[in-house]
This record gives sequence, structure tokens and C-alpha cells, in this order.
Amino acid sequence: MAFRDKLKAILQINDTPHHIAMSFALGVFWGMSPLLGIHTLGAFFTAWLLRLNRFVAVVGVFVTNPWTFVPIYSFSLLVGAKLTGTKQILPEIDWNNITLVDLMGKLSHLLLPFIIGSFAVGTVSAVISYFIIYKAAIKYRKIKHYDE
Repeated sequence: MAFRDKLKAILQINDTPHHIAMSFALGVFWGMSPLLGIHTLGAFFTAWLLRLNRFVAVVGVFVTNPWTFVPIYSFSLLVGAKLTGTKQILPEIDWNNITLVDLMGKLSHLLLPFIIGSFAVGTVSAVISYFIIYKAAIKYRKIKHYDE
């Protein structure tokens, strides 16, 4: 299902534009969170708890996908580094003699900036996506109303 088809599917849901937009924004937030591997379950469960649309929330999660994963998390790390004052993002690494344990040790200082940056970027992205989906839902309903 292409993005345009998914967007049309969520706009056709029989719910208020606010409810649809909140559900999508929740999914976007979860999709950009640093909790790798539990994005979908987290969005589904949180949408259920908040009585939001679970389908729309899961669609929002997939803003982060194999094509957007690296740019989103790289940007999140940069934002987190700025917010935490981390100066050196990439340490000197001897690539000829590196082990996974050494690599994790050399990159461990990036964990906090990654977490903070992911939550910051996720929050801003969720707010922006709320307004985009809210306006799209209102516009879709007006167009649909005129077609009937």
C-alpha cells in the first residue's frame, strides 16, 4: 500500500479530524522514538490506552521506515548532541583492530544525546504532523461533501 493510499485510508475513517490527527501524531512520535523494535506495539498500545485510532497510529509509525531510518536518526543524534553540548560525535576509531565491544564503548557517550534528540525530533514532528493531518482531514471532508 503506497503512502498516498494509506493517507486516503486514514482520511476516510469515520472519526473527527482532531481524533484522526491525534492518532497519527502519536504514531509519528512513537516512530521516531529511540525505543527501537517496539515502535508499532508502543503506538498500538498507547492509542488503545488513550482511546485513539490504533490503525491510524500504526500508519503514523511507518513514517520511519528502511528508507527514512538513517536520515531521521542521524538528524536526531545531531539535535541531541546540540541539546546536550556533546562536541565530538564520531571518535577516532582504529578500523583495522575494532571489535563490537570496542565500538560500543567508543560510541556509548552518544546514547544520551540520541535519546534526547529522538524525543525532541519526535515531539516536534508529531506536532507538525498533527496540523498537516488535521487540515487534510478537514479538506478531504469538504471535497467529499461536495462530491455527494
